[in-house]
Amino acid sequence: MQPGKQLSTSIDATVPTAARMYDHYLGGKDNYAADRAACEELDKVVPSTRVLALNNRRFLQRVVRTLTQEHGIRQYLDHGSGLPTQNNVHQVAQSIDPSAHVVYVDNDPMVLVHGRALLEQDERTTVIHADMRETEAIFAHPDTERLIDFSQPVAVLFNSVFHCIPDSETDGPPAVVRRVAERLAPGSFLVMCQLVSEDPEVREFVTNFMDQATQGHWGRVRQEKDMDALFAGLEILDPGLVEVSTWRPDTEVAPRQLTQEWIEYGGVARLP
Repeated sequence: MQPGKQLSTSIDATVPTAARMYDHYLGGKDNYAADRAACEELDKVVPSTRVLALNNRRFLQRVVRTLTQEHGIRQYLDHGSGLPTQNNVHQVAQSIDPSAHVVYVDNDPMVLVHGRALLEQDERTTVIHADMRETEAIFAHPDTERLIDFSQPVAVLFNSVFHCIPDSETDGPPAVVRRVAERLAPGSFLVMCQLVSEDPEVREFVTNFMDQATQGHWGRVRQEKDMDALFAGLEILDPGLVEVSTWRPDTEVAPRQLTQEWIEYGGVARLP
């Protein structure tokens, strides 16, 4: 993302986006034929993607519930939040404490439209239109400053988003995590996971396919070691860095990852 580059506010139904494809996999209706067609092509090589998306969403809900109930977190900053669906971050957190504040961040204009329509009656929650790499702009946004007190612990979410940004010394995942962590109070949390594969052919196919399908709005599928590096030096909550359906599962009948061509891998860390 070039500094100062203006994000598009127009919605192009002919070009798939990661947010709308994710919405389709979750059974949502805020997607177009191009998004569904891209999902069909993706499923031919990585057929577990729908279950993976569902498990990722359930992981996010369990994390928010855990951080709100057990660690007293009342502030959430959700990067690359995607289109609103059922049991969003603010709904899970506010079901435990109605005073919880949530700021959603996404660069997809459709997320902005739908999110603001959904949240217009909720003064404790907002959606801002920004690229997740624009840390300074996100933290300085008037809605962020209104809702988030960075002198107090915050949970910052990077849930299934790092594969959407390419490697870069200044804007790749390590740089983004470093910039964010520097701004957080002790006792804050980082929630991070992304799509990974240990199969080089899968990594190459998905990376190239998604890059072409989204017209460059993609990074790459990485390996577990890349995610491990993002958590270096942090206090990682049990059960550590795992395939996300195994992170503190709340039921034995939840879907499990049946194939391993790629997985959603990550965890939760507390800042000292």
